[in-house]
Amino acid sequence: VQLQAFGGGLVQPGGSLRLSCAASGSIFSINDMGWYRQAPEKQRELVAVISGGGSTNYAGSVKGRFTISRDNAKNTVYLQMNNLKREDTAVYYCNAEIGRRWNDYRPYWGRGTQVTVSS
Repeated sequence: VQLQAFGGGLVQPGGSLRLSCAASGSIFSINDMGWYRQAPEKQRELVAVISGGGSTNYAGSVKGRFTISRDNAKNTVYLQMNNLKREDTAVYYCNAEIGRRWNDYRPYWGRGTQVTVSS
């Protein structure tokens, strides 16, 4: 099972980016999918998470600016980031709780994608 993230880059303050992360491999089912980020010299933090049923939860710092969604048919999670701020600069990681069998669920991490907000 692999998670592959796409969509990072350089954007000006106030701009937008959309991240996507696709899970592939032998997958029975996926529970929560989420995005985390880690800025230089800071700990990794939760950005947003979405359950298999579509319930969402956001970090307070991104609420109202970021939207997480998922396409279960494509095993893909998205993060639409609007009104980006310099403090959103970080490496963004996707995470998913993936079951390869009905009784074997584990967390998986994708490689990070860099998001830089700068003028």
